[in-house]
Amino acid sequence: MKTQRQFHDTTTNAKIDTIGTKNPSFLGIQAVFTGELRIIDEQCYDPLSIFRILNSSHKHVQLPEDFKLDENILIKIYRKMITLNIMDKILYESQRQGRISFYMTSTGEEAIQIGSAAAVTLEDVIYAQYREAGVLLWRGHSVADFMNQCYGNCKDASKGRQMPVHYGSKKLNYVTISSPLTTQLPQGIANSLAVGTAYALKQSKKNACAICYFGEGAASEGDAHAAFNFAATLDRNNGYAISTPTREQFKGDGIAARGPAYGIPTIRVDGNDVLAMYYATKVAREFCIRSKKPFLIEAMTYRIGHHSTSDDSTAYRSSDEIAYWTRYMPIIRYRSYLESVGLWSEQRDIELKKRIKNSVLLAFTEAEKEHKACWKELFTDVYRTMPKHISKQMYSMEKHVVEFHKHYPLHFFKRA
Repeated sequence: MKTQRQFHDTTTNAKIDTIGTKNPSFLGIQAVFTGELRIIDEQCYDPLSIFRILNSSHKHVQLPEDFKLDENILIKIYRKMITLNIMDKILYESQRQGRISFYMTSTGEEAIQIGSAAAVTLEDVIYAQYREAGVLLWRGHSVADFMNQCYGNCKDASKGRQMPVHYGSKKLNYVTISSPLTTQLPQGIANSLAVGTAYALKQSKKNACAICYFGEGAASEGDAHAAFNFAATLDRNNGYAISTPTREQFKGDGIAARGPAYGIPTIRVDGNDVLAMYYATKVAREFCIRSKKPFLIEAMTYRIGHHSTSDDSTAYRSSDEIAYWTRYMPIIRYRSYLESVGLWSEQRDIELKKRIKNSVLLAFTEAEKEHKACWKELFTDVYRTMPKHISKQMYSMEKHVVEFHKHYPLHFFKRA
């Protein structure tokens, strides 16, 4: 939501008495004048606290009074977290075997995705980055859909044009991922708030909002500050922006401290606690829809896996550090909670993982068998009516393929 700052002439509008100015409106800022010179730094106030529900023992949890989740939803949350984890392992290994070109896992960040996704509706529009497969999974994207996209085959909705893990779904209100860092912030926040998604939702009076996911690397880009100036909805801090640790990424009290500075209500949440993520997102969503204003969540988590298959994280962090955080993985914490309230058991866990692994492997096998998208898809669907220069390029490519077909593995591609 775009806001206007009210400017006041302090000589006429400020409240002044003989002692000093009380609660003046100085350029739209409510403050008091003082004769004491104070330098404000990080020592002046305590860091923002981190909200969590699951304690260190993961048991005997006191849920908020208005926390409402039935047993089926609690178990569904765990099932989706496990599905995401198993799918990640299989696709990561497939890249290492040369079967797909690229992949990024969500290991250690399952709670942020599934917890937040469970708290919103399909009417809400998602602007994600490339580590939010769990959000799409919760909204109904099938494992087969994920596999087809990563293989770029003829059943891929993007027709093989996108890199693996660059998912999108118009039906599920999940805007297609863009590769460049921070792209989703001006797309999902600044631009959409000014002329697009969020403003349209506000004008239509729908009970829905636009949600944007981004990490601390994106938050260091200039576009982030422009976007914050319009609005911010959801944010992650997983300790590293590719190879740069958070302590080198920015100074001060993390990203959450920026929220109040921009006039945005803010929560800092334990991103490894799926119940806390659900509750915080639920509260934030209700606030946005009720007040028509933005909200910022900083979810504190830790990326267990490498940044991507192009990265070796052991080059910039120790194995001891990774081992330490592995003990606090979201899936481990949440499973302990479910067991403590009698909703889960070792036997059910074994059966679930076996069933999910078989279904993921089946989808993987089927996707690998499919033909690649037809090469003509390079030129189609970009414009409603194909321009002459694109049509000329396609004709030239067609002549080339006919002449040199013996040099290309055309049997892997779907025919026009």
